[in-house]
Amino acid sequence: MKEFKDEDIILKVKDLQTHFKTDAGILKAVDGVSFDVHKGETIGLVGESGCGKSVTNLSIMKLVPSPPGKVVGGQVLYEGEDILKMSEKQLRNIRGNKISMIFQDPMTSLNPFLRISTQMIETIMLHQDVTKKEAREKAIKMLAEVGIPRPEKRIDAYPHQFSGGMRQRVMIAMALSCNADLLIADEPTTALDVTIQAQILELIQRMNEKFNTAVILITHDLGVVAGMCDNVCVMYAGKIVEKASVDDLFENPLHPYTEGLIASVPKLDAKGKKEKLFSIEGQPPNVIDLPPCCPFHPRCHKAMDVCHCAYPPTKEISKGHSVSCWIHATEEEIANALKEAASNAK
Repeated sequence: MKEFKDEDIILKVKDLQTHFKTDAGILKAVDGVSFDVHKGETIGLVGESGCGKSVTNLSIMKLVPSPPGKVVGGQVLYEGEDILKMSEKQLRNIRGNKISMIFQDPMTSLNPFLRISTQMIETIMLHQDVTKKEAREKAIKMLAEVGIPRPEKRIDAYPHQFSGGMRQRVMIAMALSCNADLLIADEPTTALDVTIQAQILELIQRMNEKFNTAVILITHDLGVVAGMCDNVCVMYAGKIVEKASVDDLFENPLHPYTEGLIASVPKLDAKGKKEKLFSIEGQPPNVIDLPPCCPFHPRCHKAMDVCHCAYPPTKEISKGHSVSCWIHATEEEIANALKEAASNAK
């Protein structure tokens, strides 16, 4: 397992809050999210659809559509500077240069009317002091790195002339062509078949190791997390409910939601047992005007009285392993929370 030092932190997300204004009320898509990313680290953000994973990363890049969305609180510190307070000119120097992002469907990011060469060369020349010829050579080199055959010819093709997997390879080449410190991969294999998925994930892992690029991997696939990530943040209803190294998370999950996610993964060693696949009962909550309680309690088989009336504190159970769950609180903390809830109800 990789060891990371505080001095190697390149991105620090502190108490990030992103809300969306809707006709039904304020939707708290991201509600107090905090985590660090170290150089060369791969950190996974996992959880069910709608838990806030993608909005977290759009917030980091200051790309939340406004209106209706708005980052209402927190900090995103890149090398000590708050991205959320940067001007558009400063952001252009960060996006695609220091921090790059690849999305689920590369066709939504690539311009279908422009050749790959035009798009890659423009990106490289925007962020680096190179000639057009040098930028083209760099683009061809990066396409070769990500496994595009005959890159010197394919570079002049249009996006529709590539398969889905090849387009995602092109996006990774573009993302890393300016030597980015951090790559944000938002479910990069969702639109691809299983074989190509494995190739793309292997490619991201290889780029991480070769260039020491940090990666934030957004996924709902715990198998991918187990194979690729160093550390994991489990998200539910806009909050991080558990943070741990990948080994600790799978060996000793502390939050009932994490336990449910791991139990939901199909097992290959069933040995002919005709057991029903496990699933977490119920549906994720509506995050509009959530009451101040644990949002998982209606689906939790370990829920206590206190879970219905107060949100649990975040506690570090072991080094690097923290959880927000009343199961791990002291009797005194539970008693105080119940007392405060009763007082507020009067």
